[in-house]
Amino acid sequence: MPFVPHDWRLALATVLLAGVIDVLLGEPPNALHPVVWMGRLVGAMMRRRPHSRPRAEFVYGILIVVVTAGAAFAAGLALTLVLERLPWWLALPVGAYALKTAFSLRGLVRAGRDVQRALASGTDAARASLAALVSRSPDLDPPLIVSATIESLAENLTDSVVSPLLYYTLLGLPGALAYRAINTMDAMLGYRDEREYVGKAAARSDDTANWVPTRITGLLLVAVSALKGTAGRAWWAFRTQHQPRYGPNKTLAIATMAGSLGVRLEKPGAYALGTADRPLTGEVIDDAVWRVWVAGGATVALAAGLAALLTWAVWG
Repeated sequence: MPFVPHDWRLALATVLLAGVIDVLLGEPPNALHPVVWMGRLVGAMMRRRPHSRPRAEFVYGILIVVVTAGAAFAAGLALTLVLERLPWWLALPVGAYALKTAFSLRGLVRAGRDVQRALASGTDAARASLAALVSRSPDLDPPLIVSATIESLAENLTDSVVSPLLYYTLLGLPGALAYRAINTMDAMLGYRDEREYVGKAAARSDDTANWVPTRITGLLLVAVSALKGTAGRAWWAFRTQHQPRYGPNKTLAIATMAGSLGVRLEKPGAYALGTADRPLTGEVIDDAVWRVWVAGGATVALAAGLAALLTWAVWG
């Protein structure tokens, strides 16, 4: 089944061009963004969900996952079939743009930078900026605001960059878009509130889909840390600081980032990872952003090479 381009040069160029588009242009408008469409589909199905019936809600949650991820996969497959019939000079930009909508390195970095800049304007501004990035108490003091920002950068390096690009290399646009659908459903439904039962299937699907990519992210952060002379600390944190009781993936990249930066990252009432060798200031966000940029860029380059290699192996 034609999940990926048949020409290894086109596969290589598609990923690299998608990375360039992401860095230069950022996110497309909502009207053209598949993630927005996925969110609307989930929202429409949620309006018809059963209430106060845990078993029925759980089954309906499975239906939401199957329909949404299936629709995303089918859309990616349809687009791939269209791209195969286009000349390379048209298939390349269209395919790269479609792939770019499945990942976001620039958007992730910008969110972290926004909090960093807001900190310079005061705690209230930083709290407001952080609210757009993570769901935390609105009363955090500056060190915990810095911690929450860095945690989000580390965790979302997997969700926003590594996972979608890995699934593209394995399953082309259908895989990248289906992963993005799973991640979107988890972000909308995966909470222990009135959505707990209907969101269980989405949360478990996201855990499964991110298990391997999260560990790749951790290893990438260890490798990037070597450029700053902190690979040993990052490796120690990768091996010892992950706390699986908060989920199979939740704290792994966060712990590795904490070790790399030499800081203690803490979610009040839950985990505390790393050692406090330096204070949590805006400068630490800057260092975390650098690591995310480098790790994200390396991910794009590695995904391009792997996509080319697999395409050559399959199609010659």
